[in-house]
Amino acid sequence: MDTNLLFIFILAVIVGFEIISKVPSMLHTPLMSGTNAIHGIILFGGILTLADAASPVALTLGFVAVVFGAANVFGGFMVTDRMLQMFKKRK
Repeated sequence: MDTNLLFIFILAVIVGFEIISKVPSMLHTPLMSGTNAIHGIILFGGILTLADAASPVALTLGFVAVVFGAANVFGGFMVTDRMLQMFKKRK
């Protein structure tokens, strides 16, 4: 695996963690619907990594990216749906 790709992966993890940790908890639910697109890109990148995996490290990182991306997409849609349920009129 190219060391540049590993560096980009580590840098993306650090930047993503810093960005998410700075968001106030009050804004997490409304922002979840917007970040579903970002999670979809992560999922797509993981699938591309798996398709081009030439080493066990690349295969492992691609698999982890696909699992985490799918979990984030699913969780994001669940939170968004739950948020939208709060705004529906009760019968």
